[in-house]
Amino acid sequence: MKTENNAILSQNNVLESLYQFVSDICFEGEFKNYPNYLTEIFEHILETETGNNLRLRTKMLSCIKTSKMLAKALEPFSEEQIEEAFSVIRNA
Repeated sequence: MKTENNAILSQNNVLESLYQFVSDICFEGEFKNYPNYLTEIFEHILETETGNNLRLRTKMLSCIKTSKMLAKALEPFSEEQIEEAFSVIRNA
């Protein structure tokens, strides 16, 4: 029983941290544009010698993919709706 309680507590902590993360990035500007920003930055890096590295390219693509997934998940909602939802969660 104690292990189950610890697992639930741990899951709740993870979810709370994720809520906080998404809530924080909502206030960092146009996060829905982040995939485009990352793509632009990474394209410039790829033109350099540093960008000629398969592991680095893989990490960059992963960042772009994750950023696109977040933007797509929140796309149907306005900035105000997202801020309000996370404000409610944060104050719960």
